[in-house]
Amino acid sequence: MFSKRLREMRLKCGLTQQNMADRLGIGLRSYQKYEEGSRNPNLEFLVKIADILNITTDYLLARVNSADGR
Repeated sequence: MFSKRLREMRLKCGLTQQNMADRLGIGLRSYQKYEEGSRNPNLEFLVKIADILNITTDYLLARVNSADGR
């Protein structure tokens, strides 16, 4: 679920995978693995991703159904 929501919200924000990788300070391939679901970010990167996309970590982790955390 994380990878699906990550991709969905990135696209909604109009960002490319390269934009995300650059903002996170990681390589494109490393970021792509997050969206493929073959790798999960550590806590630090999870928080950074949520901040970049202006959503909650709970939404990314499928703990809530709304991107604003409700």
